[in-house]
Amino acid sequence: MNLKRIMASASALCFAAGMGSAQAAGEFDGVTVNLITQTGAIQEPLQRRAPEFEALTGAKINVIAVPFSDLYQKVLTDWASGTNSVDAAVFAPQWMVDYIAGGYLEDLTARVEGDPAIEQDDVGAFFRDFSEKYNGKVYMKTFDGDFHMMYYRKDLLEEAGLEVPKTWDEYLEVAKALHGKDMNGDGTPDFGSCIGKKRNAQSYWFVTDVVGSLTQSKGTSQGTFFNTEDMTPLVDNAAFRKALSFLKDSTAYGPPDELNLDVSDTRPLFASGRCALNLDWGDVGTISIDPENSKVIGKWGAAIMPGSKEVLDWETGELVACDADTCPYAIDGVNHAPFAAFGGWGGGINAAADDKVKDAAFAFFSYVTQPAQSNQDVTVGITGFNPYRMSQLTFSDLWKNAGMSEAEAENYLGAINASMSSPNMILDLRIPQNQRYQQVVLDEAISRYLAGEIDADATVAAVANGWEELTEEIGRDEQLEIYKATIGAE
Repeated sequence: MNLKRIMASASALCFAAGMGSAQAAGEFDGVTVNLITQTGAIQEPLQRRAPEFEALTGAKINVIAVPFSDLYQKVLTDWASGTNSVDAAVFAPQWMVDYIAGGYLEDLTARVEGDPAIEQDDVGAFFRDFSEKYNGKVYMKTFDGDFHMMYYRKDLLEEAGLEVPKTWDEYLEVAKALHGKDMNGDGTPDFGSCIGKKRNAQSYWFVTDVVGSLTQSKGTSQGTFFNTEDMTPLVDNAAFRKALSFLKDSTAYGPPDELNLDVSDTRPLFASGRCALNLDWGDVGTISIDPENSKVIGKWGAAIMPGSKEVLDWETGELVACDADTCPYAIDGVNHAPFAAFGGWGGGINAAADDKVKDAAFAFFSYVTQPAQSNQDVTVGITGFNPYRMSQLTFSDLWKNAGMSEAEAENYLGAINASMSSPNMILDLRIPQNQRYQQVVLDEAISRYLAGEIDADATVAAVANGWEELTEEIGRDEQLEIYKATIGAE
């Protein structure tokens, strides 16, 4: 189902959906909710659903959009300064710890528990327990499920006699073998690999994919970012250096301007048939079945992120071979650590907002997340929303009507399920001021490294020293306690 079909049927669907605890028509007449989120994907479904919701309830949802790199600070500054021009926000679950610490985020527990229309039991346990909650209380409502996955051109690999890459080394081998071939029949050489590496965008997440599969091998509670003994950054070691090498080596098989590309650029490149391999969130799967924009329908596949046959010895800082002891969750000798990067977009409400505004904001969140709306939105790539309900993770009329074949759905949803169910899944960083650790220190160092401004040793030093300074500034003991709690470490 493409976006035009969704918009054509929106009017009938909004009345058929039922509002659950969202009120009868007119209850929110005269109420305006100022809702902030990122520009582009995520903004689109909220803006599209807002007029439907206004017709049902009278509430006007004013969607404010800012670049992703500005979103965290815009929300924090507005709420912490007491300006409170923003009533609600759709943002990264990682950030809730900072907003909660300041007392800025409304506790939604009672509202969620009292709203059967949300069908909360159908929301994946990971999103219910990790993306929505902090200290056992619900502060956000999930709209989106996020895991990094690998996408590949099934037809090209078959023609070349190549296997789907299972390790990072194999990824580079396949990218090299296919790079420069005309992959979409337009007479122009195409690319072996497409990864969004733009500064202030995604590169700091993609380095974690590689680092994690080399660093975390004994389950989610082992962790990827810090040593759970003393909060030392897991950076000055062979695993982090290999991840840096992978990012730089893969750039040789990417578009010439890859360092300036966001995922909003690489996604259409894959869908237009120009990339043999791609790393991204679930959006690529739904974009690849769009009959108006995709040239790879029936030609693509998805898989759990590649892994490694070697993992980090935390004591020595060197890589050692996978065996039953070092890699207890390995699959065919490969340690996979699928990364729940970002954790899925969710909505939170300003605790200082007027009570009637809070009611309207939550009613809108309820409307967006109800199956009648979310089941459509997760099948459309432009929304930025990916499957997060258990009922969305098996092939059904939902996917058939969206234009996804059973084979494509089995492959795509199978990769999501394999990631969600992995005992070695990486949880994204959710300690106070994680934004500074990742989006400031890590992102700047990785971007400078890829641009050739600094070498690997200087990159390692920049990240390690930057993280240590932050930890000392915020409080090592407190940060360690919170970090261990968020990953379930004893």
